[in-house]
Amino acid sequence: MKTKENIYSLLSEIPDPEIPVISIVELGVIREVVLSENAIEIKITPTYSGCPAMKQMEDDVRKKLQENGCTNITITTIYTPAWTTDWLSAEAKLNLQKYGIAPPEESSTDKSFLLGKQKTVTCPRCKSNDTAMVSQFGSTACKALYKCNTCLEAFDYFKCI
Repeated sequence: MKTKENIYSLLSEIPDPEIPVISIVELGVIREVVLSENAIEIKITPTYSGCPAMKQMEDDVRKKLQENGCTNITITTIYTPAWTTDWLSAEAKLNLQKYGIAPPEESSTDKSFLLGKQKTVTCPRCKSNDTAMVSQFGSTACKALYKCNTCLEAFDYFKCI
């Protein structure tokens, strides 16, 4: 008999298609595992309303569960509440930084950027705070592109959403 813990453990082995150093569980995309007598429902929330990786995540979830003997699988996309960077685990944030992506440094409740305030983002490579945003969008819509004025490297910043 599969348990929720077993299912979460299997799902934690699936890397995010765009950021392979974190799992879809660490990312916070897996919202709930619902078990019934002969079925499994996985509820997922996209990181962004137009996230191009969602289909790949769904396919990866289905494949992983099927490889482990699960046959009656339903994957439900839920949009409420909307995904937030607050759902990133501490380990995910550390792994993002090691990978060269600056993790969100505050809560999604911080909306100072709406007031036009420049956000200070720590460079994931040299740890300098002397950085500047180059573009509101980085390699994906959920990231912004920054440049470090100390080590001169460009890097993505995972925006607080």
